[in-house]
Amino acid sequence: MQRFLIAGLGNPGIKYERHRHNVGFMVLDELASRQNATFAGSRGKSLYSTIQIHNTQLVLVKPQTYMNRSGETLQNLLHFYRLPMERALIVFDDLDLPTAMLRMRPYGGSAGHKGMQSIIDRLGSQTIPRLRIGIDRPTGPMNPAAYVLLPFDNEQQELISAVLPRAADAIETFVISGIQKAMSTFNN
Repeated sequence: MQRFLIAGLGNPGIKYERHRHNVGFMVLDELASRQNATFAGSRGKSLYSTIQIHNTQLVLVKPQTYMNRSGETLQNLLHFYRLPMERALIVFDDLDLPTAMLRMRPYGGSAGHKGMQSIIDRLGSQTIPRLRIGIDRPTGPMNPAAYVLLPFDNEQQELISAVLPRAADAIETFVISGIQKAMSTFNN
């Protein structure tokens, strides 16, 4: 059976649960809920769950090292499962995309996202598939670092709630049909 590692980035704890920076965790919750799976296990400084799509096992992980140290967890888990980077997908928030816009890519820089930069630094490569979910930029003088640690406003929460199933569909397409098909179907 083939295996993929799907990592949603966020910060651990109830305090951060519905914050913009935790949209990666939210997407994995949506994906797990489709199969009534829970994040009951702990491995390599992460909460994890496993689900199966067709003949493929998905290991869903939520690093518990806080955002800026996500690379530590990903490096350890890729080694533990003996997976190449192309069989991993990182799901995270993006300030440079409008709220709820999806963008999947096979490689790229971090665009200032500290969790993704940690992963790039630890793995020594920018060639790792990723699914970015837009959270928009703050208006006015608010510091972006403070903005990502706040909950979505009501309008944004509606948009995010509506896009979570689509993001989960994008992950399933990535696993079943490959990144090119997922990009052409879900990049909006």
